[in-house]
Amino acid sequence: MTRLHVDGVPVELPVGATLLDAARAAGAELPSLCHDDRLRSAGSCRTCLVRTGGRIVAACVTPAAAGMEVDTADEDVRNLRRDAVALIATALPPHALAQDVRSELAETCRELGITPDMSTGAAARGRDDTHPYVHLDRDLCIACGRCVRMCSDVQGTFALTLTGRGADTVVAPGTGGSWAGSDCVACGGCVDTCPTGAITQPGPARGLTSRRPDPGRVRTTCGYCGVGCALDVVVRDERVAAVLPARDGPVNQGHACVKGRFSYGYLTSAERLTTPLVRRDGALTPVSWGEAIGVVADGLRAAVERGGPRSVAAISSARATNEENYLVQKFLRTVIGTNNIDNCSRLCHAPSAAGLTATFGRAGGTDSFDDVATADCLLVVGANPVEAHPVVGARLLQRALEGAALVVADPRAVGLARHADVHLRPRPGTNVALFHGLAHVLVEEGMTDSAFLHDRAAGSDELTALLADYPPGRVAGITGVPAEDIRRAARLYGRAERPAVVYGLGVTEHLHGTDGVRTLANLPILRGAVGGSGRGFGISPLRGQNNVQGASDMGALPDLLPGYGHVTDPEARARAETVWGRPIASAPGLRIPEMFEAARDGALQALWIIGEDVCATDPDSRRVAEALHACPLVVVDELFLGETARHADVVLPAASWLEKDGTFVNFDRRFQRVRAAVTPPGDARSDFDIVHAVSAAMGHDLGCRTPEETLAECGRVAPDFAGVSHARIDREKAVPWPCPSPDLPGESTLYTERFATPDGRARLSAAPYLPPGEQPDADHPLLLVTGRRWAHYNSGSMTRRGANLVLDPQDRLDLHPEDAARYGVEDGVPVVVDSRHGQARLIARVGNDVAPGQVFCAFHFPSDGVNSLTSDHADTVTSCPEYKVTAVRLRPAALPEG
Repeated sequence: MTRLHVDGVPVELPVGATLLDAARAAGAELPSLCHDDRLRSAGSCRTCLVRTGGRIVAACVTPAAAGMEVDTADEDVRNLRRDAVALIATALPPHALAQDVRSELAETCRELGITPDMSTGAAARGRDDTHPYVHLDRDLCIACGRCVRMCSDVQGTFALTLTGRGADTVVAPGTGGSWAGSDCVACGGCVDTCPTGAITQPGPARGLTSRRPDPGRVRTTCGYCGVGCALDVVVRDERVAAVLPARDGPVNQGHACVKGRFSYGYLTSAERLTTPLVRRDGALTPVSWGEAIGVVADGLRAAVERGGPRSVAAISSARATNEENYLVQKFLRTVIGTNNIDNCSRLCHAPSAAGLTATFGRAGGTDSFDDVATADCLLVVGANPVEAHPVVGARLLQRALEGAALVVADPRAVGLARHADVHLRPRPGTNVALFHGLAHVLVEEGMTDSAFLHDRAAGSDELTALLADYPPGRVAGITGVPAEDIRRAARLYGRAERPAVVYGLGVTEHLHGTDGVRTLANLPILRGAVGGSGRGFGISPLRGQNNVQGASDMGALPDLLPGYGHVTDPEARARAETVWGRPIASAPGLRIPEMFEAARDGALQALWIIGEDVCATDPDSRRVAEALHACPLVVVDELFLGETARHADVVLPAASWLEKDGTFVNFDRRFQRVRAAVTPPGDARSDFDIVHAVSAAMGHDLGCRTPEETLAECGRVAPDFAGVSHARIDREKAVPWPCPSPDLPGESTLYTERFATPDGRARLSAAPYLPPGEQPDADHPLLLVTGRRWAHYNSGSMTRRGANLVLDPQDRLDLHPEDAARYGVEDGVPVVVDSRHGQARLIARVGNDVAPGQVFCAFHFPSDGVNSLTSDHADTVTSCPEYKVTAVRLRPAALPEG
């Protein structure tokens, strides 16, 4: 620690602190117009001047040193600071300092007595209002560079620059055109950091930033991807005026992305469901809540009478809170009497839960992202976090730019792959072979930890024997990745002191997705880079939706109770029965694909779908619609009347994540709070209240009156969560599990003493490579991979109902120039894509992001029919669909088929 005095006040600071930090610690407020705590200091505005050692220095760039005597209150120094601010401010037009302006500069001027009539600048440089979320008033730009540094140092997009000379210097998009046509990804960082109001969000959010507190702010956790960004929601007149990244956010650290920061327009969409609907004479008709709940309760009772408890099933939601997921599975198990409960992790990360549990003993990543972000080698596999998890992608990119080795394994040349030291581009469906090839090099070249393998791992001999069949040369033939690239990647990972593995859906959504997770996990085990060894940061899955981890943690699974106790385990079942006071069925329930099959076969009589548009997001969507049509009772909780809701018999209007209370668990196992910022529209209710109402109508009291009580009860069923509570999260901001006691900290790093397997040893996997479910042929010569793009989220039901649609108005099919020439397709033209299962219509985008023979599209626009193309092939262990490998053919839309 460094000890010094500021204005006679003793201050103690960590090594590396600046005099600006010291002044703040002593209670002295200094203007600092070019400074943002999230950025490297620049010292360009000279507004934070202080005196020390007989010199006047800029506090933001002067390191604090032991024994310093710092003077901020000296009148000469104060006048110098005021003069520096006045020099900047008076060059701006008067409206920059108007009384109603909430900018950092205007507030500083008011504190220093610098008034608007002192301004001499004239409007001359104009505006850029082309972007829906970011507007630029060039006349207010003071060329402080904060926006440029935010774009480069935090976001890593490098979309902004300073142009011009002298007093004419102004921020501009680096591409030279309009803001809307630039590389900007609308993270909002430039808006949040601008001190003058030159860069603002239009509308009521103008001037609102994360820097200053606001009595109208509500702290919550983002409801889009699984990163778990802490957000401050500003409410004005019962409406969301702005959503700001929390400076003290445990994961995002004052950063956000276009979705969490700006995509809340759906809240007030005219398409929001506001009243229950019941199908009468073939049409969905508005009814009261009492009537709708009565129809649901009567229908569920009738289904049980006709077909028994197993004739009822529910699909819970990763968009719902932990408490809602817990309540839904409790309802199915104690009121209906069935384990037929599943959630959308079945479609994305079920192989992660299965693979990580089989390998290490728990269904979560091994280390916190804070540790991963300090690794000296990052192996990023089957993920494009720059677009799908932008805050994580930005932090990983910054780590790479700081010098960490970066290895990316992904068929596409996008996102982090453009910055990689080695980019491995395997053919879709060949992951297991690639991972064995990397492991072969680790073993062959002596880059394994023999002591770790001897003491803490099992299966080493079996794996070593298998790896003999996967030399880089053979793996190159299977994967298409050059053998030398495999060796280079393995050496970077194998020789690093603190490597980390991060992976996404490109590993899990395969016929052999669980094998992919397990064989990828072999790498940190072979290196001894897991389990708090100090030699690395294990393996971390990037969860797709906000609460995919939590939905499964809460037991919304057909074979697992809250906390991952198996329904066939008498001890786990007895623990739940003691808390719930009801017997629990010992037979595992139906998985989502099995629910649809049972509905088509007439065995499923009632299906309750909460917050999932399965007709838009599930594979082979035509068959999904057939299942819903065949099921006598389909109940849907939703925000909008999507395709699934249109097939429903009862539609219940639900609250969104900005309108409810509870918790989420993010991708690195942190419980964080969710708080209602506004009330739901019309008669919409939270899923929590809806489940309670249905249960009461069926004559059962679920207890758990509040979300807080619900999480407390979950802790009694699941020992890993016993130390987590709303009150504790309120104090600590985030609590990782396992956390078995209120007196113990949560474990951010798992397995520091032993793995959670029966014998305490990690299990290496010797699963052989097996081909994917589909192969291209003469009729379907291309391989389709589906995924996400930066401006939208999943089926797009929220992001398409706002200005994100301006940023990304339609989906595209990415294809290589060679394939475009081969099939007579030009960039920007409509194309028809056919698979063995269905047809989609998209717009061609020709480029080098994809390899020859492969095409890529997202699934954010359900009307395009993308998920009608995908097959019913699924992971052999978990039934997770094989979204990443579909054989297709294409033609220009103007040409007839054949």
